[in-house]
Amino acid sequence: MSDERPPGEVGAKRGRGRFDALPPWIGLGTRLIHAGRRPELNAGAVVPPIYQTSTYHYPPPFSEAAAGGDVHLYTRTDNPTHEVAEELIRQAEGGEAARVFASGMGAISATILSFVRTGDTVVALEDLYGGSLQLFSDLLPRLGVKVRWVTAAEAQVPASALHAPARVVYLETPSNPLGRVHDLTAWSEAADTAGALLVVDNTFATPVNQNPLEFGADLVVHSGTKYLGGHSDLLAGAVVGAADLMDRIDVTTSYLGAVLDPFAAFLLARGMRTLALRVARQNENGRRVAEALSRHPRVLRVDYPGRASPREEALAVRQMRGRGGVVALTLEGGEAAATRFLKKLRLVHVASSLGGVESLASAPTATSHVHLAPEERARRGIAPGTVRLALGVEEPDDLIRDLSEALD
Repeated sequence: MSDERPPGEVGAKRGRGRFDALPPWIGLGTRLIHAGRRPELNAGAVVPPIYQTSTYHYPPPFSEAAAGGDVHLYTRTDNPTHEVAEELIRQAEGGEAARVFASGMGAISATILSFVRTGDTVVALEDLYGGSLQLFSDLLPRLGVKVRWVTAAEAQVPASALHAPARVVYLETPSNPLGRVHDLTAWSEAADTAGALLVVDNTFATPVNQNPLEFGADLVVHSGTKYLGGHSDLLAGAVVGAADLMDRIDVTTSYLGAVLDPFAAFLLARGMRTLALRVARQNENGRRVAEALSRHPRVLRVDYPGRASPREEALAVRQMRGRGGVVALTLEGGEAAATRFLKKLRLVHVASSLGGVESLASAPTATSHVHLAPEERARRGIAPGTVRLALGVEEPDDLIRDLSEALD
């Protein structure tokens, strides 16, 4: 997207030391294991250390690191531990640069606020995570930013839905919680015509299953708390895209201070080393559970990427390598049936979030979408009996038995 506005202070993050390049033929699973290491700067350590420091010798004439071209100022703007996680995410998504944040919402907020001002318009699909919905429906209007909502039906024809100029277009695919699949290429073309940045939340798909930048997205955001970290023991967020866009985001991040703690950055990088392995099992578990429970007499509907329609299946085949581990069930009997089901689970934890090695189950009406009125949830396809399953890496047969017995 072209933007006539001055970018403000660029290069706010001064460190960004170089990493050894890997051959282009290296696959993602191998890349995640070997990328992001600089043993010559880390006393030869195979595992990059945690730089648990708030400040550094600075400017370059006072820095021992100047000879290596790796000078840092202050952890609110950069930290070597951040850089390792950022390099892994950058390579996984195929972008020019990446940044990490204290949470997924930190990443989303800093990204959006970097490119809008009073009077601008943001176009957002209605099928979004609850925190994103609140950001767009509450905070942005208070700042004088207009939000134009796109329904699931309208989203099928992006050129018609994006009929007027906009500053940012924001979507998830697959969406939360029902796994709706949207056409990234069509949305990219429509955003370009409208002069807008296309920002895609790729949390549900992960870089293992989908790379929105390949289909024309300008920026990709993640809740690193989920699949990237993978162990339900950290909060983190990330954004990936062109280096000049990242310069804009750096300035906003410095203002907002949504900075990832170095120890959490270490955990994030450690978790990403096994991302490809974990997501492969979660893809299998998602597919197996969706197929098994679609035949259960107490399940009215199973939502899983591609199942909504032949059109979405064709989209999923074209732009996804796997479907992920999130399956939504709508149970016969409404809220009471969902409550009974959740109480009977033994292996699957009843908790919000997703993407960890353990399977979780939650009711969107009480967690991610609790702030919506019942009629708004119904319009989005979220019923009182809807339960979202976020499958981990357990044996698929064990999960199917636990879920089926709870339903019975």
